[in-house]
Amino acid sequence: MHFCVKKCCKVTKNLVICKKKVNFAPVFASFLYIIAKKDMKKLLTILSLLLLTVGLWAEVSPETLAKRAKRKNLVVKEWNTDATSRTKWLDHLTVYDAEGRKVEEIEYNIYGQVQRVVTKYNDESMVSEEVVYNSKNQPVRIRKYEYNENGTKAKQYNYLPNGKLYSTKVYEYNFAD
Repeated sequence: MHFCVKKCCKVTKNLVICKKKVNFAPVFASFLYIIAKKDMKKLLTILSLLLLTVGLWAEVSPETLAKRAKRKNLVVKEWNTDATSRTKWLDHLTVYDAEGRKVEEIEYNIYGQVQRVVTKYNDESMVSEEVVYNSKNQPVRIRKYEYNENGTKAKQYNYLPNGKLYSTKVYEYNFAD
C-alpha cells in the first residue's frame, strides 16, 4: 500500500490509501504540515495508519518463515567424487544469512570456481538484485527485479558491470482453470 492522491484510492481522514506501490513522500509532507499546525491527533492517526500499512504489506507466509528458520546462518557444501580416480572436489557452496535467505551461491568444477552469485534483498525480503561473478571473481552481470502486487516477479533487468542495461525479461503468469 502507499499514500497517493489518485481517484481510484480510498480516502480515510484526510489520507488517501491505495494498494499499488509505496510512495511515502506525501506522507512526510503531511507530517511537516501537521507538525507545523501542532495537531497531534492527526499525527498519531497518520503514524498508526503508516505502521499498520507497512506491517500488512510485509507479511511472509508461515511456510516460508519455517523454511528460513531451518536455514539461519547455514552453509551447504556439495561434494563430487570422480568414479575412476576417486578425486574429490567441491561442486557447490550455498550461504544463508541470519534470516535464512540465500545470500551467496558458488559453483565449482574440478579446476576451481566457475561462477558466484551474490543476492541482495529488499525490505520485504524479496530478491532485489543478484550480482554474477566469473571464474576470476569479476562481476559479469547484474540482475535487478520488480514484483507484482501478489509477490510474483514482474520484470528482470540485466545490466553489464558498467551499469548499461543490455536486456529485460518480462514474466507472464497464466494459471490453468
